[in-house]
Amino acid sequence: MKKALLISAIASNQGKTLLTMALLYHYKKNVRPFKCGPDFIDPQFHERIAGIPSVNLDGYMMNQVQLQWMLTKYFDKDVAILEGVMGYYDGMDKGASAYDVAKTLNIPSLLILDAGGSYITVAAVLKGLLFFRKDNTIKAVVLNKISSAMHYELVKKHIEAECEGIVVCGWIQKGLQTLNATHLGLDLKELDSYMVEKISKEVLEHIDIEQLESVMKTVLENVSVYPFEKVIKRDEKCVLVKDENFSFVYHDNIEFLKELYKEVQFISSTKDEAIPDDADLVILPGGYVETNSHYAKIKDSHNFKNSLKEHVKTKKVYAECAGFIYLGETCDEKKMSKILPITFTLTKKRERLGYYKCEFDGEVIKGHAFHYSKIIDAPKTDIKLYKVSKKSAKEGGYRQDNIFATYLHTMWRINFCM
Repeated sequence: MKKALLISAIASNQGKTLLTMALLYHYKKNVRPFKCGPDFIDPQFHERIAGIPSVNLDGYMMNQVQLQWMLTKYFDKDVAILEGVMGYYDGMDKGASAYDVAKTLNIPSLLILDAGGSYITVAAVLKGLLFFRKDNTIKAVVLNKISSAMHYELVKKHIEAECEGIVVCGWIQKGLQTLNATHLGLDLKELDSYMVEKISKEVLEHIDIEQLESVMKTVLENVSVYPFEKVIKRDEKCVLVKDENFSFVYHDNIEFLKELYKEVQFISSTKDEAIPDDADLVILPGGYVETNSHYAKIKDSHNFKNSLKEHVKTKKVYAECAGFIYLGETCDEKKMSKILPITFTLTKKRERLGYYKCEFDGEVIKGHAFHYSKIIDAPKTDIKLYKVSKKSAKEGGYRQDNIFATYLHTMWRINFCM
């Protein structure tokens, strides 16, 4: 039987990524990582640890059968570790919480609970989580920020007395030496493999893996029918720009492109690679082009920019977020490709964060947006701006002729627009 576990907590910044990292390292020879929700950063981190792409499971953009299909398609190892999003129940209003994903997929959940400066209250919080929704899949806990073995036993005693059936799998020492030596955001992309190994071993030092594995058994739902619109192979070539600037691509989006197109080619803008003449579609995904450090990597990419300008005269371009900005004239003082007559500016506060919908040509597309920039100028004629909205809509995209550019990040298997 395969083993799967969803790691969650009561909120962000409680240690989910830390424990996920340690477990991915422990199982790295035979594990597939997953991420609940629309995150791009954590999956890149997962892949670095596990050596295999992490797959997003999003209950807002996908229905229940689609989620089951996605898990089955990519659960190709003996172990699956899923990292939750925010707190365990956060996102229930969108059907996108860790609770929703775990329940839909029948995967046991483990909560990492911060026990710093507390003992009985930890049991009270856990009991509340267990009773909030009786159909939750919470089976185990790991206690974080424990000051001593005595502290752990005290908290454990009250959890076992108050929360019947919950397995307390161990604890993580407060103030681990390795964590004090890092930036821990967790931005571990800057850490070398030695440090990742050291942190993982320290995190797992007081965790009973055998006990943890006792709750990890799962049975996959058999989805016999492909639950998306049928893929009809196109006799075309798709070019995906994928590099330090354009790095926000869901793994399944790449796999979908391979199923849809006769050929998929990856190129790098930061290496100033030109768009091939035989490309039918160019995709510019999200990432960073507007910050100083990232802009420096693309501003002198003349072969890339000029070939993109030539391509768009007769062929298609699809762009998300950073890709949208790059197609514009400028972002503040930074010059972009000037393919679209749109100017952008960076803002001090977020313009969008969360799930959104956009509607054009009678079709509604669901996705996610997170950005600190906005459109400040665009022609009032010869351009089609559409709204990306929750309640009050703001201009968030452009579609005309060969170009579709948007602030919205979407899952292309569900609603590919080109």
